Amino acid sequence: MSSIKIECPANILDALKETPDEFAREARILLAVKLYEIGRLSSGRAAELAGLGRVAFFDMLKSYKVSVANLTHKELKKDFESARKMRD
Repeated sequence: MSSIKIECPANILDALKETPDEFAREARILLAVKLYEIGRLSSGRAAELAGLGRVAFFDMLKSYKVSVANLTHKELKKDFESARKMRD
């Protein structure tokens, strides 16, 4: 696994009341959530980055108000049209 160093002023850690390890873990989760939300990572890859299983990652998305079904309006419309055609 590759490592990335992020510098964080001590006063930020103090304000957050977090250790460097706690901050690093939260930063990985936040990065994974955002990359999933904007469509840069699949749910499986985002879960891997966050250090979670896929189901746990999906559960965690709720706390960040990110939808599990990360579809654009166009994709959602296409899915509904396909479902309608299957029903007819």
